This record gives sequence, C-alpha cells and structure tokens, in this order.
Amino acid sequence: MASSGKYGNVQIPGIGGDEPVFILRAQDRLAEAALEIYRVLANSHGAPVAPGVSKEIDRFKQWKGQKKLPD
Repeated sequence: MASSGKYGNVQIPGIGGDEPVFILRAQDRLAEAALEIYRVLANSHGAPVAPGVSKEIDRFKQWKGQKKLPD
C-alpha cells in the first residue's frame, strides 16, 4: 500500500506502504500538461517510461468527464 498526502493509503502493486505517491486525476485540468512535462523530461533523460506516459496522456485526453481545477 502506498501513501498519498491527499488520498491516504492506496493499493498500488509493487509500491511499499511507506513510499509516498502523487496522484494526478483525469478530471484535473492541469494533469495533461503535467504529464507532458514529465514525458519531455523522461525523453531528455533517456528513461524508458516515456512511451507509456504518452499513452496515459492520450487516455486523459479521451476521458469525457468534467474537468476542473484541482482543489
């Protein structure tokens, strides 16, 4: 179980219970931009996660729910 400052303990396989995590939600208007910046950083450092981040950005864009600023 991982630990989120906002959402408390969350079940994420492979992450230890004392490891902090930061969660971005598709409803967050700022999330796509934050993911894009992360993707650019990952690419610039040669991190293999970059293609997966691109897929997540697409999933966020396709989500049809209401977008709002984070609270």
